Formats: sequence, C-alpha cells, structure tokens
Amino acid sequence: MSLHADLLKQAHLLATKEPRRPAQASLRRSVSASYYAVFHRLVDEATRMLISRGSRLALRQCVSRAFRHSDMRDLCKSLAGSNPPSKLAPAFQGLPVDRRLVAIARTFRDLQEARHQADYNTYRLFQRREALHYHELAVRAFEDWQAIRRTPQADAFLAGLLIVKHIQA
Repeated sequence: MSLHADLLKQAHLLATKEPRRPAQASLRRSVSASYYAVFHRLVDEATRMLISRGSRLALRQCVSRAFRHSDMRDLCKSLAGSNPPSKLAPAFQGLPVDRRLVAIARTFRDLQEARHQADYNTYRLFQRREALHYHELAVRAFEDWQAIRRTPQADAFLAGLLIVKHIQA
C-alpha cells in the first residue's frame, strides 16, 4: 500500500480508536494524517507525471523533496477561487477550472489550515466529528482526483504545485 493510502487509513483509525472519549492526541494526529494523505498523494502523482519514463524511483524521491507546502497552498488558494494564477493561466487554455479540481484545491487549503491548528494550537480542542469530517474531505479529494487525474488541467495543476513560483510572467 502507498504512503498516502496508509495515511488515509490511519486518519480514520485514529479518529475512531477510543470508543467513548477520544484523546486529543488521537484526534490531532488524525487531522494531520488526513492532510498528509492528500499532500503525499499529490506529490506522488506530480512526480509520476513529471518523471514518467521507466523506473526512476530514486529520482522521483529526490524531486518529491522540492515540493513546498506554502507554494502548494498558494496555488490551491488561487484554484479554490476557481481561478488559476495568472502565470499558470495559459495552461488552462481559457477554460473554466474543473469543479473537482476546485474541490481538491479547497480541501488541500482547508486540511492544511486544520493541520496547523492540530499541530500548533494546543488551546484548540478537536471533536471526533471534526476529525472524521477532515478524513471524509480527504477521501472525497482522492475520489475527485481519480476522476480527473489524466486531464490537461490535472497535469497543469500537478506541475504548478512545484513550479508556479518559478514561471516567468
């Protein structure tokens, strides 16, 4: 099983492991695992798309270390508003952003914010239903991704996750 699939499964297990009073540590790690499941799925897809010849696992692993959470967040914030950033707009060929890609971008943005709260805001208390909600968002993002993953917009998105900050205007 892949890391992203393992993380998605772990997020659900952590959210449901204590039947009565879930520990904050379990709920927080569940939220974090939901975010990282989506993060690693997108990085995996991007490196597979960018490095597609033969078995280049070592190279893909090196390239995967170049993805920055903040750059990915910024691109997702733009797409969450249904607009590609101006530097990446030509790759969308003037077409509206697919609603499933918008949903994935919103999910990434929302999960990243939730992960920051879970990992750094010790005063914030999480409820089981919230952790399960974030898990469900990640599940839907996986499903939406599966539906659009071979489209030109998906390719533009994946490349943009890594290079949008470096495109010359």
